[in-house]
Amino acid sequence: MRIFVTGGTGTIGTPVIAELLSSGHTVLALARSDASAQAIKHAGAEVLRGDLSDLDVLRVGAAQADGVISLAFGRDYSTAEALTRGIAQESAALATLGAALVGSDRPLVAASGTPWIPGRASTETDPLPTGGPVGARSQSIAALFELAERGVRSASVRLPRTVHNEGRGGFAGLLVDASRRLGVAGYPGDGRQRWPAVHALDVAVLFRLVLESAPAGTSWHAVADEGDAVKDIASVVGRRLGLPVEQVPDDTFGPFGPIFAMDQPASSAHTREILGWQPTHPSLLEDLEHIHP
Repeated sequence: MRIFVTGGTGTIGTPVIAELLSSGHTVLALARSDASAQAIKHAGAEVLRGDLSDLDVLRVGAAQADGVISLAFGRDYSTAEALTRGIAQESAALATLGAALVGSDRPLVAASGTPWIPGRASTETDPLPTGGPVGARSQSIAALFELAERGVRSASVRLPRTVHNEGRGGFAGLLVDASRRLGVAGYPGDGRQRWPAVHALDVAVLFRLVLESAPAGTSWHAVADEGDAVKDIASVVGRRLGLPVEQVPDDTFGPFGPIFAMDQPASSAHTREILGWQPTHPSLLEDLEHIHP
């Protein structure tokens, strides 16, 4: 298949493109800069120049493709307002891509997040939260699933709080950045709350599997580690950076503070059973050993 990919040069997008190409698909990827275009060409994919806000460009990309994987998201997470703008941009992009595929039975696979369920690990059948800093993303996914009744094989890959690769990525990456800035490996709350995690190379395989075979209107969990205690994560970061490990206020992490403080383990048992997905790459705690002072 010829697949149109947005966000193809990020932590997730880079291995997704490589996985698609190695599995015999061809890829057309959105590039918003010369550097992104060069990286996409170097990977062996075709380039479509434009930004996620260029809705006409997104229509062109979808029209040329047998399927779409939507990974792009705004890069400014510094304030709640910036996060809201990023969610709105993502929502408009998904709506545009979906409209371009109506009646075609072509797949549209979008990224979302695993939900948090008090007292247990969330599963693929649990609804996404509509409240909190990123609750508005749930409305975009709900609209995506409505397209299943209009001839779009829409599906969602729910990502855990940390998608990592060589010690970088996701909430753990933000924690590392904050630790360098503060001079302390800080964690919110009492540190017992759990974060699910997965290696980016394992995520790439799941996106391909969902693209190729998932039924319309379905959600899948890209979770390898059901939940690592935040204090354990901070302890590895502190040891690798040579910093003390201490509790810090939630607002240390800006708009993500409330999420960082939540206990939010997640399961991928259903995804593994139905799609045959089996993570094979290092766990988060193992991968954080790649951090350099």
